[in-house]
Amino acid sequence: MKVLLAEYTSAHDPSLAHEGNAMLHVLKTSFERSGYETVLPGPGDFTAEIEHLAPTCDMGLVVAPDALLSRFTMILEQHTHNLGCGFMTIALCANKVQTGRILSGHGISVPGEPGPGKKVLKPVKGCGTQGVRLSETAPGEGEFAERFIDGEHFSVSLIPNRVIGDACLYFKGNPPVVLAVNRQHIETDADGSFHYLGGETPVHPAREDEIISTARKVVEVLGCQGYCGVDMVVADKVYVVDVNPRITTSLVGIAACMDEEIADLLVAASKGEGPEKVHLHGGARFDTNGMVIHL
Repeated sequence: MKVLLAEYTSAHDPSLAHEGNAMLHVLKTSFERSGYETVLPGPGDFTAEIEHLAPTCDMGLVVAPDALLSRFTMILEQHTHNLGCGFMTIALCANKVQTGRILSGHGISVPGEPGPGKKVLKPVKGCGTQGVRLSETAPGEGEFAERFIDGEHFSVSLIPNRVIGDACLYFKGNPPVVLAVNRQHIETDADGSFHYLGGETPVHPAREDEIISTARKVVEVLGCQGYCGVDMVVADKVYVVDVNPRITTSLVGIAACMDEEIADLLVAASKGEGPEKVHLHGGARFDTNGMVIHL
């Protein structure tokens, strides 16, 4: 069977290409180990490449910055079986303000409105830590402000089973499979800008159960499916600061520790048949260039 792995940044966004190439390498290697033929877009127009290649493949997955991902995924879904999140949920998660309102309305803690003094400014539709910074100024066009939470940075990587979409007849109602809790390595430079540098996985913080239960609730409330990453800051509460309905860099470290193939997990979950759990051995420290150090 053929699978289209449409990773955008490696050919179209030099600022994020190092992370994109790292994720693509893990995915391509896993699918080929699992017996699939992988198909990659060329360097030309990304939309045209998906429209041309997707009909020739049995399934596909788009990896792209949040603001672009929904449109590309919608095109993929018109032509083949999507292994990732549905395009409408992706569009919702791309709007960080609206996502925060929905999560808060369901009793999930988010940073919320800032008080006086220093606050976090973010693009309403951003990717990772790009454009995220500490500041005392007002947000600019296309930005919003939220309360700064001083705490530990974690993410949860999980794969919700198929909920809706082209394979809705496969829906089994199985819960999401949690891959790992990851510690995020985030630095703040002199001008207050945040930089994501990678992380460590799996980790087992004191409030692991609360962190995992929060992540499960987030993806269920939003209707996510396929691989997702839920970013959190743990302080007096577990605060959700971002939801990524796509492959994230944490997969680079997780794949180095996991017995299961990520390819098999994505295919199974797209048919509502994801496993109850996965098996990790040891740990790994990883960066955004794909380097992995086994712990």
